[in-house]
Amino acid sequence: MNINSLLEKDLFPDWLIRIRIRQLLDMRLKQEVKGDAEKQLAHKLNYVKELKNSPIAVHTHDANEQHYEVPSEFFTYVMGPRMKYSSGYWPTAETSFSESEETMLALTVERAELKDGMKVLDLGCGWGSVSLYVAEKFPKCKVTGVSNSLSQKKFIEARAKERGLKNITILTQDMNVFTTKERFDRIISVEMLEHMKNYELLFERLSKFLVNDGKFFVHIFTHKTFAYPFEVVDDTDWMAKYFFTGGQMPSDDLFLYFQKDFLIEKHWVVNGTNYAKTSEAWYENLLKNKEKVIEILEKTHGEKNKTKWFVYWKVFFLACAELWAYRNGEEWLVSHYLFRKR
Repeated sequence: MNINSLLEKDLFPDWLIRIRIRQLLDMRLKQEVKGDAEKQLAHKLNYVKELKNSPIAVHTHDANEQHYEVPSEFFTYVMGPRMKYSSGYWPTAETSFSESEETMLALTVERAELKDGMKVLDLGCGWGSVSLYVAEKFPKCKVTGVSNSLSQKKFIEARAKERGLKNITILTQDMNVFTTKERFDRIISVEMLEHMKNYELLFERLSKFLVNDGKFFVHIFTHKTFAYPFEVVDDTDWMAKYFFTGGQMPSDDLFLYFQKDFLIEKHWVVNGTNYAKTSEAWYENLLKNKEKVIEILEKTHGEKNKTKWFVYWKVFFLACAELWAYRNGEEWLVSHYLFRKR
């Protein structure tokens, strides 16, 4: 019986899984070191060239099934009250999980320079944390959220109805083909661009969705130096296979090479420990609600696969926690950018 089979039966203690994850992170960093500065830059520029020759996104159907067609009930047991499936912000040791969601959402609209009355496009809107927050806090804003998941659309629309929010519209679209004749004052994208490839083509399209003085705010996870794809090489790469098919880890400077239609006006980094704490909170909620979660996974994946999928989600959250906690959060980061049209 191989290690993967033992893992799927939930036979390894979590402390041992964490040690293995740290070893794999060490290995990943060693793989990305290409020698001297000249070779390192050549490697990155070659990667940029590959991205510019790619479709806007690949395997969008896989990414959709991997994360977003698991019933919304599963995520209500795992995430915080705002259903924010992205990094929170934890300014103090006393910050609670729910406060971390609110704080990052407030920081997002502040850095996006959002004002009441604006037309806002929320790309890759997830379970609606940004769309619902903006619609609630800025009642004169008209918010359009775009997701490639029908279950997310239904979930957000139900939340909007509960809260009496009438200034929000959710569209189900694939980003490869999404287009609109509307013009927006702001585009906001939170942890969606990791699933994209050709930023040059995407940004060219997005720039046409903005009014002349419109701006585009991006929240994306990054590595401080390296940019690399999540690749499925063999069966041991189940993280890439089940959670990040077609995705990538951008570097903090990657968007510097994609400024044909947008210019970076402002740029911030958020220490990775903020995402580590968020992932630990998801992990703790998963364990706390194990019985209910396993029932949902059984309905989704069948009796035979319920334990395997519980373990996969558990290890996914542990891997995220360890990745962003690595070297005190100074290795893998969350990056924010504010773009303006050229």
